[in-house]
Amino acid sequence: MTRALTRKGAATRQRIVVGAAAEIRERGVEEVRLEDVMARTGTSKGQLFHYFPEGKEELLLAVAEHEADQVLADQEPMLSNLTSWPAWQAWRDRLIERYLAQGVKCPLNALLGQAGRRAPGAQAVVTGLMWRWQGKIAEGVRQMQSTGDIAPEVDAERAAAALLAGIQGGVLLMLTTGKIDHLEAALDVNLGSLRTGAGTT
Repeated sequence: MTRALTRKGAATRQRIVVGAAAEIRERGVEEVRLEDVMARTGTSKGQLFHYFPEGKEELLLAVAEHEADQVLADQEPMLSNLTSWPAWQAWRDRLIERYLAQGVKCPLNALLGQAGRRAPGAQAVVTGLMWRWQGKIAEGVRQMQSTGDIAPEVDAERAAAALLAGIQGGVLLMLTTGKIDHLEAALDVNLGSLRTGAGTT
């Protein structure tokens, strides 16, 4: 949706998105009907189609964007404060805590699996999330380089890319096996490499 919204309009649209996200978490993508979202959020059909004129597909994509934002929000304030090794450890622990709480159901993955088959914006949601996430990690690496805690020859972007790839692989294996071990290993090995100055050059 590209047109500008009033503050009240933006709040209404956000209420619909958050309500739809909650419905999807409880029922699954296939089971959610627009009527369920309207009932949950106290909005009329006219209101819903005012903000999402293309209906359910447009709403699903908006929910995917919301869930993508939530992935990063759930890592704060740690992700934006990777300025010491204890801070990196706290971020690592927050990630593990987040995915343990999530379990084997990944709302974003489920949403993009549905929307991705039809909506061209779905890939942009994932790409945008990964670039923002990688940028935050890379900034943390550069912060640590500025204090001499990570070797200056380490390529911050490649180190961040390796960490993010490890996280995503660990999450995928968790969704497959129900075990968090691979995610823990990916984080610990990559962070251990940065600590010793080996990094990814």
